[in-house]
Formats: sequence, structure tokens, C-alpha cells
Amino acid sequence: MSSVIASARFSVLDRSRTREGHTGPEALRDTVALAREAERLGYHRFWVSEHHGVPGVAGSAPTVLAAAVAGATRTIRVGTGGVMLPNHRPLVVAEQFGVLESLFPGRVDMGLGRSVGFTDGVRRALGRDKDDADDFAAQLDELLGWFLGASPTGVRARPSEGLTVPPFVLAMGEGASVAAAAGLPLVIGDLRDRDRMRRGIDRYRARFRPSRWASEPYVVVSGTVAVAATPERARRLLIPEAWSMAYSRTHGTFPPLPPAERVESLAMTAKERGFYEAGLAGQLAGTEEEVADGLESLLKDTGAQEVLVTTSTHDREALLDSYRRLAAIAGL
Repeated sequence: MSSVIASARFSVLDRSRTREGHTGPEALRDTVALAREAERLGYHRFWVSEHHGVPGVAGSAPTVLAAAVAGATRTIRVGTGGVMLPNHRPLVVAEQFGVLESLFPGRVDMGLGRSVGFTDGVRRALGRDKDDADDFAAQLDELLGWFLGASPTGVRARPSEGLTVPPFVLAMGEGASVAAAAGLPLVIGDLRDRDRMRRGIDRYRARFRPSRWASEPYVVVSGTVAVAATPERARRLLIPEAWSMAYSRTHGTFPPLPPAERVESLAMTAKERGFYEAGLAGQLAGTEEEVADGLESLLKDTGAQEVLVTTSTHDREALLDSYRRLAAIAGL
């Protein structure tokens, strides 16, 4: 095994993707089951995500789901990838993570993003608009302040004050500079745009200011990794997500994951086909040897300390097999 791969941490982000023929509650239970398997395999963290009003994603309340995951596991770190801070008041987020850390001490991560709702309707339902993302740096500063006892109003965040919950910033572009200025670890993707990702990492490292949260830059690269016995089987793992993304780009809604064989039989428009092929390109997918080579190249290219894997597909057994094969590659 490559020493570069052996020195990196490997973690899992599951978005509780719904599958055709299955319900949202089933998707949430699948997430908890996957967390138990990730723990058994030796992955470092297991994170869940925040999406609102999306037919293809059941995970709308990440701190609630993180509590269920933490309660079903014993050792793996649990967190969010991430809580979208513009959607919430920082005090409430601090309180939620304070409760999590109090119940599961030493195991909770606070991954934070700056995205707002997927559509205008979702943003209206949340009482937010696109410009709210511009306040992310101030919101982040206020959130961290609640843990430190900084309160301009005299209110105290309980039970959060005095607790240490490691914060991470999920970002590309401008968000990388926010992470650097705050002295926080950076989670960055996606793997299909390696040049943009590398520019973000370079900007982050150049501007990083040590803080009480991190003394030096810490980079987590995030994206899809699919491992199977043959390149063809690995590619089939990518097909449902690639089609759902293509459909969302052309129809404005993100659907449940279809079986790969149904996607392969579709008569796509030229526009759909273009987005679909783009979704299949540039991912880390293949046999164990091929993925190991790709991971070594990625880690050398970025200098990242950790890989956060976000793979989604319709075939749950094939997905579990992919994570087992990846764990073997990483020597977990």
C-alpha cells in the first residue's frame, strides 16, 4: 500500500439519497446502517448533510440525524457535512451541537456550509434569500463565539459554552478564504474540477491564520469514489447519481436515484446527455488498483490530510461493497 494513502484519513459523507421504489424513512434508516458499517470498517468520521424540499434527499435535519447515527455507533466521529449556516441562527446551531457534544463527548464534528436553499420556493419557505450567503463569515464568527462565552446580549449558550466541538468549513471559491481567516479546517470538492479545487486549497494555505481551533491548515478533499471488481461495474455505480444530476440541471428538481439499467435505456436529449456524461467524467472509479493510483495522485496533488467520500447509488449492496473495497485500499 502507498505510504501517501496510508498516512491519510478516510471518512464518509452520506446524503440520505432516496432511491426509486423506496421511501424517505428507508433512506434515513439506510444512513444509520451505513454508519454502523463504516465504523466496523474503520472509517474516521461519518457525516450527514442538509437539504430542504429535495425529492431525492431525505436528510433535511442534520443534527437530528447525527444524533441518531451517534446513538447507533460507539467510536466513529459523527458530524455534519454540513449545517448550512445561512439557514439558521448561530445561537440555535451552537445549542444543537452543544447538546450533541454533551451526549456523545469527544465524537462530534461541526461541519458548516454557506449554501442557501436549492430553489426560490425553498428559500422563501426558510425565510432566506441568496444574499444571506454573503454574511457567512460574520455568522461563523458569531457561532464560534457562543462556544467561547462571547455574548453581546448577555445570553449564554447552554450547554455549549466551554465545550470544544471541532468546526470545519465546507467550501470552494470564497469560502476557502473564510476558512483561512477563521483558522479552521477546510473541506473542499469536487474531484471533477481538480484545477479549481487546487486553487482553493492554495488560497486557503496561503491565507491561513492559526486559531484556537487549528494551529495549521487541515485539508479534507471530498468527492465520489467507486470501487468494484471491474471498471464497468464501478462505472455503473456512478450512473444513477449522474442521471439525477443531469435531470436536476434540465428540469429544476433533483429526483430519487433510479436503477442504472433504467438510465441506460433512456432516450436523452442532447442537453441531458451532455450533463449526464459530464457527471460520469472525472470521478475516482475503477478496480482497487485503479482507484489506489487515483487516490495517490489526488493526495500528492493536493497535499490533503483526509478524503471524505460522498458516493451515492441505487444498488445499496454494491455501494457497501465499494466502501469495503476502499477500506482495504486505505488499510483501515
